[in-house]
Amino acid sequence: MAINRDYIGFEFSSDEAYEVTRGKIREFADAVGDPNPAYRDRAAARALGHPDVIAPPTFGIVATGAASEKNPILRPDFGLNYRMVVHGEQKFSYRRPIRAGDVLSTRGRIVEIRDAGRNELIRIETDIVDVDGDLVGTAVNTIISRGTAEGGQ
Repeated sequence: MAINRDYIGFEFSSDEAYEVTRGKIREFADAVGDPNPAYRDRAAARALGHPDVIAPPTFGIVATGAASEKNPILRPDFGLNYRMVVHGEQKFSYRRPIRAGDVLSTRGRIVEIRDAGRNELIRIETDIVDVDGDLVGTAVNTIISRGTAEGGQ
């Protein structure tokens, strides 16, 4: 079953904001093995010009998770067979670091669905915005549907 191209341009957003805490940043930094003191020590972050501890660049995936249940790739009519999916690429671009005290929401959209040989690539862009509606950064995720498995979905 082919991916439903009618979803190109589809937008979705998080229902609830995500509150970033020092503890969550520290736990994430520990999980990815990054010892940067700016992720744990407020004084170290302030010495770099930040008002509080900052998050590692890949922390954006935590914030984008709030909108994941609204992502249409979960819908049966989207046509995605999860047994045939691999993660192709993940990129983050920021206007400023995510920091403790941020209250973040997300707005996502299906930007592209295209063929690549027997595979289909789905590119999803998710904006991460603060409580004032200002863009903090954007996560770009590409997933690959690796053809069709025996027996369809």
